[in-house]
Amino acid sequence: MIRPAVPRAVYRVTACAARCIYSGSLATSHNCKYADKLLQKAQEKGLDLEELKSQAREEARCKQKQEAASLLASFKKTDDELSHVKTRFNPPEGARISNTRKDSSPVKPLSSILNLSKLMATPHTASQISALWTAYHASRTKGTGRGYICASLPLESYDAMARVAKKYPVFVMPVPRESTPDRSASESTGTAHEFFFLQWDFHPAPLAPSATEQDPFQPVTSGSSCHISEPSTVLFTPLQEYKHRTSFATPYLILTFYTDMSQSHGIVLLRGEITPSSTSAAVQPGQEPPERFILSQIDAQLLAMGLQRFYLWGEGRKGGVHGLTAEALLKQFHEEPEKFNWQDLLKSSDVIV
Repeated sequence: MIRPAVPRAVYRVTACAARCIYSGSLATSHNCKYADKLLQKAQEKGLDLEELKSQAREEARCKQKQEAASLLASFKKTDDELSHVKTRFNPPEGARISNTRKDSSPVKPLSSILNLSKLMATPHTASQISALWTAYHASRTKGTGRGYICASLPLESYDAMARVAKKYPVFVMPVPRESTPDRSASESTGTAHEFFFLQWDFHPAPLAPSATEQDPFQPVTSGSSCHISEPSTVLFTPLQEYKHRTSFATPYLILTFYTDMSQSHGIVLLRGEITPSSTSAAVQPGQEPPERFILSQIDAQLLAMGLQRFYLWGEGRKGGVHGLTAEALLKQFHEEPEKFNWQDLLKSSDVIV
């Protein structure tokens, strides 16, 4: 199970803060503020106020269905356009990547992070390797660990998630947003969310690590990595940015699942990298500017936990006003986008927080 440490935060947030991302039905606070305008609009359409609200809710539901279908269509079109490019760089069947990469793969080799030959030369348990993995990332960014998240999970859990991800490689995930100080009390009754678009991608399996360095001139045998699961990456980017830039959107968080030690120790190592921010903070003369990131540590952890919730099936946790499980929401998003309800997704996300 992916269990990154996440402090329990209580979010008091407003629907107004994410109005450009999610628009629900008419809020009660808005009814009071715009009562005269609503009444005037109802009279112009020959409706009473309740009929106008009902019509607005129905229009919002139709818009949500169209957005889900449009998002899937956009992804499929982009995926089709890139498929012919991917096939040019895919290795032949049975081929495996070397520990020293010479191509433009997005996966940074695990051997460039950990000394695998040294680890394999002396006995290490899975828990010891997990502790080393955690300690290494805690020492990053001048000992603060900022910009990274890490975890380890059993091979069985990863394989279960990978099977689902290969069938449903994309999804959207809401992250709660805090209220701003200038919001009035009447406007702070709702919860604002920012939606993130996620996409899985799988890569050729690595060579099995050994106590000796790999000979680059030695031919790769079929048994050296044929039982190792494929590593994968998961990219998270704000939904609004993906809508505008599709495959050119900037990933805010990249999760990499390393399967190198899955057969020798039964674990998969997870590394999350948050994209650094291009803006710099003001600093005192003679001091180095602190590194800034475009996503907070807490948001990165919430996205990683949400990934487990929606892709590690079989836990039976429910969410949504209709009691839909996370599995059902993911399936519905792909198989029945016209029935997908964003409100159910928001209800399910409340459990993650």
